[in-house]
Amino acid sequence: MLATIWIIFIGALEEGLAYAVMALGVYITYKILDFPDLSVDGTFPLGAAITAVLITKGVSPVLTLLISFVIGAFAGMLTGIIHVKFKVRDLLAGIIMMTALYSINLRITGGKADVPIFTKKTIFNNSFLNKMPEVVQPYLISAVLLLIVILMKVLLDLYLKTKSGYLLQAVGDNEMVVTSLAKDKGIIKIIGLAIANAFVALSGGVYAQKSGFFNIYSGTGTMVMGLASVVIGINLFKRVSFLKTTTAVVLGSIIYKICVAIAIRYGLETSDLKLITAVLFFIILVASNDRKRRAKGNA
Repeated sequence: MLATIWIIFIGALEEGLAYAVMALGVYITYKILDFPDLSVDGTFPLGAAITAVLITKGVSPVLTLLISFVIGAFAGMLTGIIHVKFKVRDLLAGIIMMTALYSINLRITGGKADVPIFTKKTIFNNSFLNKMPEVVQPYLISAVLLLIVILMKVLLDLYLKTKSGYLLQAVGDNEMVVTSLAKDKGIIKIIGLAIANAFVALSGGVYAQKSGFFNIYSGTGTMVMGLASVVIGINLFKRVSFLKTTTAVVLGSIIYKICVAIAIRYGLETSDLKLITAVLFFIILVASNDRKRRAKGNA
């Protein structure tokens, strides 16, 4: 029994960490920019497609992630340009980019909906990791994922402490402050969307290497999963003052995947994943709204 629980936990931990970088990207758009960016449903498989195709051509697995990061940033920049320069509403700008990326992703893979990389060298399957002692082999994927998540979280924390990072946060809180500083709020939004989608595309590349394949539908529901992770993490840990918000988002991603794993373990089918996500997201939102109403009532 304990062995089964441990296996489920490790599996959920790996999934949570694999999606944690994506959740950090959604945190930028949803919590900082207050921008409902649906283009993440396209940039997640974009990163996966680029990674899978490049790996099949013998490119270094680490380099594929860097390329995915850069191209994801470019896709996010285009979403920002559509919104800022062409005055398209934020939600519609994301939908336009998400729709376009579906075809672009198929172009990248040569029209293939699936690209397997099971037998290829990846960051999880290489000569260095294969030489590790057998006793640590079951935990290597989690260790590699944790290293990536910590690196990206620290980089985001450092960026948010820069002048550009403060301006990004100001745009979401009060655009007038940014305008009063003689800064172009539109450019800052574009930068924020570029960074967010770079994180999402990187997460897609990591997930493709972890799962061993690219699938054109892998991005479906990414936005909702990211939002669920952000909302769960922020609401559960908002009273824990020593935890950074980015850390709470990472923990939210892990907790979300653990909840999904438990639901599947106790009777629900894997095909019910989207339903589980919707229900969890709904419960968290309702609970958070109730707490806000109580706080206002006691004020």
